[in-house]
Amino acid sequence: MSEQSRSTGRIRGTGSRRRKPSRRHRAKVVAAWTVAGVVVVGGAGLGYAYLALDGNLSSIDIDAKLGADRPDDVDDGSQDILVLGSDSRSGDNGKYGEDEGAARSDTAMVLHIDKGHKSASVVSIPRDTLIERPACESDTTGDEVPAAHRAMFNTAYEVGGPACAVKTVESMSGIRMDHYLEVDFTGFTKLIDELGGVEITTKTAIDDSKSHLDLEPGTHTLNGEESLGLVRTRKSVGDGSDLGRIQLQQAFIKALMDQTKSVGAFTSPTKLYGLADAATKAVTTDSGLGSVKKLTGFAGGLKGLSAENVHMVTLPVEYDPADPNRVLPQEKAGRQVWAALGHDRPIPASATEESAGDKGDAAEIVE
Repeated sequence: MSEQSRSTGRIRGTGSRRRKPSRRHRAKVVAAWTVAGVVVVGGAGLGYAYLALDGNLSSIDIDAKLGADRPDDVDDGSQDILVLGSDSRSGDNGKYGEDEGAARSDTAMVLHIDKGHKSASVVSIPRDTLIERPACESDTTGDEVPAAHRAMFNTAYEVGGPACAVKTVESMSGIRMDHYLEVDFTGFTKLIDELGGVEITTKTAIDDSKSHLDLEPGTHTLNGEESLGLVRTRKSVGDGSDLGRIQLQQAFIKALMDQTKSVGAFTSPTKLYGLADAATKAVTTDSGLGSVKKLTGFAGGLKGLSAENVHMVTLPVEYDPADPNRVLPQEKAGRQVWAALGHDRPIPASATEESAGDKGDAAEIVE
């Protein structure tokens, strides 16, 4: 490590560890990497290891918590999955900041897999989006939490846990979520390390004091800690907002998918088990995916997906006139996005053309 690296604590793409982030700048996990992580669990030959891996999994019965007052369950072969990354600082995640007693879903993506399981769409929901949050049951006390007007999207998870996050997304989209996946900071870094890192190419320098990442232009193989630093980066991307960071995350997800395909996980039992162990420890699922058998059945249907067949967008938003640090959903454009998913069609490019924030600058920074 250089003397400058020692003095600043920055990540320089060499495997060095970064200093503890400020509590004011919550790390945002790239949750959709979970899809790639789940895919590695879906290989053949685990057999005897199922029992051990089952013990790694945590699951939640979303259906029991939400009851029957939900959008219709459309059985056309397509699937919709809410993928969340929470910012809980409890347990091993404490090194990423102070435990403030509650967690928020600082990354939220709706993954729609088409009925042929050959392509997918991902809709990222900005954490600072002001929405109508439905009444939910408290995840800690069981009491009812009243509905809220102009509530930040990520407070749904804070007040009501996974079930409230699912209920909120279903209320926004009119689409029933078939499954739920959640990841944590520690699981993210460990899975990346099991993969042997993720290769990205920076077209310009990235220097972000908040994520503690400092990369020169060029190709880098980032380990888990460095990857977490990358997906937290926003000051070096687009307009410096959360919207620009989402696009950087989406670029990273595609690199991660390519990396997962290239490590030989499906031909090496040892590598497969290591990845499966890391992935199952990293995720919390709905009860429909709450065993390795169920998870592998789901993951088997994703093997045909490649980065080229995954279309990623951000929910169309506009800056809130009352608070430039918050965004509001664009109602007409949002309806186009959700209607496309609901009818198993590609999201029209016109739906996101007028959205606020970064207009693709992230793609000019990293690939």
